[in-house]
Amino acid sequence: MKRQSRLLYFLLLSGTIVLGLLSRFIKTIPLFIGDMLYAIMIYFLVRFLFPKARTKTTVLISLLVCYIIETLQLYQADWIVSIRATTLGRLILGQGFLWSDILAYTFGIGIVFMIENILKSSRNRQQKR
Repeated sequence: MKRQSRLLYFLLLSGTIVLGLLSRFIKTIPLFIGDMLYAIMIYFLVRFLFPKARTKTTVLISLLVCYIIETLQLYQADWIVSIRATTLGRLILGQGFLWSDILAYTFGIGIVFMIENILKSSRNRQQKR
């Protein structure tokens, strides 16, 4: 089961990255959708790295990572600004601190947390039958 769950989270992680990148290139998609997808990607990454972690632990780690990365945008040393000037650096580290990003990250991880709990409870009900 461990290998299957890692594969599932890797596929979800990969799909979320693709959707997140598309959200940045399709101008009609609001920016907060990309921010929510970024947080969901972090969640799936944590799930991939720690497949046996409890869901609540995954939520806390994911939120912490997102909040740290967002807060790090307030730090403007030359070395990190030059990293952010690259495409990959901008996609991973962002460009400027926004409270709305914190909110989008919280909603994104909250949504994936609720979906995962619904799927788990549904699976548990089916196993009891």
